[in-house]
Amino acid sequence: MATQLLVSNGTLIDGTGAAAQPSTSVLIDGTTVVAIGDEADRRAQAAEAAGVDTRRIDATGATVMPGLVDVHTHLTLGEPNSNDELFFHRTPAHAAMVAAFNVQKVLRAGVTSCLDADGLFEIGPALRDCIDAGIVEGPRIASGMFALLTAVGGTAGRLIPDRGMLGYAMVVATRDEMVQETRRQIKHGADWVKIHATGLVPGRQGELQVWTLDEMRTVCDTAHDLGVPVTAHCRSASSTRDAARAGVDLILHASFMDDEAVEAVVESGAAVAPTFTFLANLVEFGAKVGATPAVIGLFRNEIEASAPMIRKAHDAGTTLMCGSEAGFSLTPYGHWHARELDLFVRYLGLTPLEAVTCGTRNGGRAIARGRPGMQIGTLAPGWVGDLLVVDGDPMADLGVLCDRSRLRAVVKDGRPVDLARPWPQRDTLPGEKVGTYGSQVLTWELVNS
Repeated sequence: MATQLLVSNGTLIDGTGAAAQPSTSVLIDGTTVVAIGDEADRRAQAAEAAGVDTRRIDATGATVMPGLVDVHTHLTLGEPNSNDELFFHRTPAHAAMVAAFNVQKVLRAGVTSCLDADGLFEIGPALRDCIDAGIVEGPRIASGMFALLTAVGGTAGRLIPDRGMLGYAMVVATRDEMVQETRRQIKHGADWVKIHATGLVPGRQGELQVWTLDEMRTVCDTAHDLGVPVTAHCRSASSTRDAARAGVDLILHASFMDDEAVEAVVESGAAVAPTFTFLANLVEFGAKVGATPAVIGLFRNEIEASAPMIRKAHDAGTTLMCGSEAGFSLTPYGHWHARELDLFVRYLGLTPLEAVTCGTRNGGRAIARGRPGMQIGTLAPGWVGDLLVVDGDPMADLGVLCDRSRLRAVVKDGRPVDLARPWPQRDTLPGEKVGTYGSQVLTWELVNS
């Protein structure tokens, strides 16, 4: 079996933000990049002369870049259309097996690492470990467990119980419970802890902050004392501000920031993953799947209101990372993971090269925070051997990264993924989807109009 992989003749984007390098080789030995450029060619030739079997990929006419890092995924949700499906139509056994099926699509779409900070039934750590052990094929995962919610809830309103667990959520009512649950998750393998800092309250507009600063600080201090980072879902200015002040390491969405929130984020050093993909998919394509004009307008407003302030934070030094929120019907596995890079160019005014850096090196920092010792997201000696060979030039059109037919090779840990086999497909499980009589109420007026 070959122990070395030489990828040669491609245009290299190394993930550091440096300009593309034409006709540059990458040599991977085992799971690690060992040489770049002429040194890679010399070492490969010397190894072959010594009898070492070297596998080769000719990347002529293609771009070679690090594997994508998606820092906002929900690998165990199974693409629900509604909270009803998500909470009441999944069993732990089914959810685990469906997740094992879906992660192979994520990898084959070019995502070699992802942060999966919360999910159903605490499947995440087991899925991570099975991938690491070669039992399941998928991306490298930094995993969380249950998202921490207060009794006010998350984005499911009254479906969330006042206490206890449902689906991806664990409701914590007191600071003692917050400490206890954070420690429990870390004991059972969580790489990250997630706080759901905002939530929908029936009868109120938008998502409200449902955690206090002191409550978020309690979780952050507890997790950090045990060497584990914290992420938070924040869709308001005040929640983003307080999450940053509390010590949250990665803020998801950071929607509707004001100047005070931007200042807090910059001062704290927290990274931000705006996750425009979910919003933009609904805005641009929602009508194709039945989204109402009101919902489309709501999501459009969130992008337009949030993007200028996220750009302001970026200009002040905040690290931006790319996340797709893959796992819902609007963001199915294997389809939209790379779209965030293009949206960073469109809405934040980043260059394509800057966007690639956000989707590779920057995201790799989130994986390394949860799994210390890993150097991910850059093609350089000593870094993990994850790379893509892409037909075309992402610097001219980042959209090529969403087109799986343009992926000539996906390499994870120095091993090429089999892209020739058919794309995974499955049937719906019994009871998996919500059954309805129809799309509207059958009134007399409807029948006789």
